[in-house]
Amino acid sequence: MKKKLLFALGAVLGLLTTATAQQRTTLSANIDGYQRSKVYFDCMQTPMIAQEFHTNPGEEHIYSFECEDIVWMNINGRTGVILLPGDSLHVDVVYNGKNVKVEYSGSERAVNNNRLVKSIENLKRSLRYKEQLLGCAALDIKPKERIDDSRILIEKAKALVEKSPASIEAKNYVMAMIEYHVYMSFIEYPVMYASVRGLAVEEQEIGDYWSIMDGYVVRDDAESMNCPEYASLLMRYCFYMNEKAAQEHGKVYAMPNVMEDMYKELAAFYDGAQRDFVLYTLLRNFIINGREIERADALYKDYVEQYNMNTFYKGIIDMLMQ
Repeated sequence: MKKKLLFALGAVLGLLTTATAQQRTTLSANIDGYQRSKVYFDCMQTPMIAQEFHTNPGEEHIYSFECEDIVWMNINGRTGVILLPGDSLHVDVVYNGKNVKVEYSGSERAVNNNRLVKSIENLKRSLRYKEQLLGCAALDIKPKERIDDSRILIEKAKALVEKSPASIEAKNYVMAMIEYHVYMSFIEYPVMYASVRGLAVEEQEIGDYWSIMDGYVVRDDAESMNCPEYASLLMRYCFYMNEKAAQEHGKVYAMPNVMEDMYKELAAFYDGAQRDFVLYTLLRNFIINGREIERADALYKDYVEQYNMNTFYKGIIDMLMQ
């Protein structure tokens, strides 16, 4: 835990540059109307892919990096783009107060993929679909309304995805993000609303809360297993299903609220790539939080010995734990 970060960075870079599937990928942007001194490119999948630039109006900011899987890059924390290995994407970003106008150019696949991302964002905007559940509760959006809106969102999103010329990888990633918003609304919002607004779940006119996820099949494609938001859904779905099973047997369920208990419950509920993904995400988030990270040591050992399948996950945790 006390080794120098430089060594850790070198180790992870070595892992990344020796992977056979690595390809040079380029993101560039022209940014207009931006009021801060730095422009930031940040990757959701790894802290190893990131860049910052001084804000110079009219200057093109170019960042090339190696990757072997799909990545989601945030430009200044607000504009998200999808990149696949080998893509070259240019983004023109124009800020006008709270509004952001985005246009794409570059390799055909990258442009098609990000036009799909943009079409989904436009869809959410047209539906006035808020992403933050706590904000919905603050505005007193009723659970029935939120769930109905979520059903409309996923059906319309599926139609956009189906007709889009985007790659299957981008479509998988986009649908994982949509399912996160939709099914977290199903599972989490009624409980949150009851806590914030004092209206019991049984009185919210949403039908049987314990049947609301019937028929749902969790995703296991590689792109969904690379989507941080989807990991949050997988975790919450596990706890929801375990609480449902407890209810059916007349038992009282307490949702785990410490890392060790979460790890045990998630490891027992999932298997394969899904288990690898949620345990990696749990450990990664705990370590990044930076408190009592020595608690991760024993679980990390167990994770590597029993459950780790994706060497990229292991490389990131190795770097964070140094």
